Amino acid sequence: MPATATAPEVALSYPAVVAAGEVVAARLAPTPLVAHPLLDRVLAGTVDRPVLVKHEHVLPTGSFKVRGGIHLAARLSDEERERGLVTCSTGNHAQSVAYAAQLAGSHATIVMPECAPAVKREAVAALGATVVVEGAGLGDAAAHARSLAQGAGGPSYVDTTDPRIILGHATLYLELFREAPDLAAVYVPIGSGTGAVGACLVRDEIAPDCRVVGVQSTAAPAVWRSWRSGEIQHAPSSTRASGLATTNGYPNTLPVLRDRLDDFVLVTDDQIDAAARLLATHAHTLAEGAGAAALAGLLAHPSRLAGGPVGVPCTGGNASAEEIARLAG
Repeated sequence: MPATATAPEVALSYPAVVAAGEVVAARLAPTPLVAHPLLDRVLAGTVDRPVLVKHEHVLPTGSFKVRGGIHLAARLSDEERERGLVTCSTGNHAQSVAYAAQLAGSHATIVMPECAPAVKREAVAALGATVVVEGAGLGDAAAHARSLAQGAGGPSYVDTTDPRIILGHATLYLELFREAPDLAAVYVPIGSGTGAVGACLVRDEIAPDCRVVGVQSTAAPAVWRSWRSGEIQHAPSSTRASGLATTNGYPNTLPVLRDRLDDFVLVTDDQIDAAARLLATHAHTLAEGAGAAALAGLLAHPSRLAGGPVGVPCTGGNASAEEIARLAG
């Protein structure tokens, strides 16, 4: 038996996204795409068009990343299913892989850094996964997770940018652009960049005139630096938004981001908190930091292009107690 289980090769393409959409749609209803007049009113003067919020926080794990888990579960090899899965995450990817293992009748071990919110650790354990806390940041957790996958019979490592995960995440944007093909722009929060890759794959086919704008925290700029330079960059992360707390660029996502992303902006954690307050008070939506990052990017760097509305995905609602406390401002 090989030292590590081999994942099936999967190409990133629009037809593959459509096929993933069929898998995901068999388990999940489309999430709401909603205009919030009160939010539009408070944004008037800053944003010159209606804002449509894609409410991904209503999904079973509270995040769009469950889409990746559902697609992963359907595409696991027999060997992967038998050996089990291991991955690293600050929370939402962790829950998606735990969910995938549960669907597939397998087992998942999730390595989470010390900075991962306790509520997310508990959510992963509740899905039947084994939680291992290791390292101060995501880089340390990733190294430990990969070490667990070594050796005969060890679990199969699931990278956060596994193509099967990316295609599952892309189904968010398949729903979005099918319902609103006239979008002038969509702002996408970026941790590893899987969501933004999915947005570009679908945009290019359904809404080629729509701008896709990535958003990352100034306190975790590794992927932004990689995008600007064209080479994998490393940078420390101190962001309060755990879903954005990446410390390096990713080889599986960087080429697509460099080729197809229209813009990539940075916002501060305070701007993310302000956007989360707006979502709570003006869109009836509890968003975690990463889930509010798209709106923060729009507010800090509004698009002035002629055309239709702007799409803002609320990618997750797994707010920690500290995030909820900050809503009071």
